[in-house]
Amino acid sequence: MPFIVRDPEGNIAGVYNQAVDGGEEVDADNAELVAFIRQTSPGAAPGDDWMGSDLALARVMEDLVDVLIEKNIINFTDFPEGAQQKLLARRGMRKEFSYVADLFGAPDDEPSGGEGGGFL
Repeated sequence: MPFIVRDPEGNIAGVYNQAVDGGEEVDADNAELVAFIRQTSPGAAPGDDWMGSDLALARVMEDLVDVLIEKNIINFTDFPEGAQQKLLARRGMRKEFSYVADLFGAPDDEPSGGEGGGFL
């Protein structure tokens, strides 16, 4: 978990990966922390593509792990427990999204009169 230190106005002044005097522990996905990191990251600017690129790469890595497991190159149990929990949580989220997409169509699906298209 990250630790933050605040300035006298209560804004985040620093982020640390270990406990520091005067620091407070926050969740890694804390909205205030995420905003601070976006504002202070090198090259951070409106429309910056780094965050989107990182998210896309995370999905690629997730798919890579699935392929390696399916081909018995690695075992799921080879991962630390924390990594296993994160992979299972993501897999569950993707299944839920897939279910909704199957019901209502993916955002870029266009209705068609052919096989698998439309609701009728």
